[in-house]
Amino acid sequence: MSWKERVARFLQGRYGVDQFSKFLVGAAMVCILLSGLLRNRFFHLLGWVCLAYIYVRMLSRNFERRYAENQAYLRVQGKVLDFFRRQKSVGTAADREHKIYKCPACGQKTRVPRGRGKIEIDCPRCHHKFIKRT
Repeated sequence: MSWKERVARFLQGRYGVDQFSKFLVGAAMVCILLSGLLRNRFFHLLGWVCLAYIYVRMLSRNFERRYAENQAYLRVQGKVLDFFRRQKSVGTAADREHKIYKCPACGQKTRVPRGRGKIEIDCPRCHHKFIKRT
């Protein structure tokens, strides 16, 4: 049996690489670079611990636990990305020309133009009509 076949057989049934592992690789590299720049052993140790954890995750056969860890990471990542997307859109020219109202029935946000006085707004989701001043 060749070396390639032995490695392939060993890796069969292992979890492999996912988004959380890729994030940990980046975090480990940042920690190791910071340890070199700051001459700090803590970052050096933290970087190597991250790398060891990456290999434990990649070679694990516990798919359920690794999948749950990845899903938890993706939820947190989604919240962080949503926060920054919202921050990016605040203060743009479109925001100054429009007002955003929440539908009292379903909570759907609706964007309406400013300076039109009192208008009747039709919710795009539930078609509930409500009156607001723009």
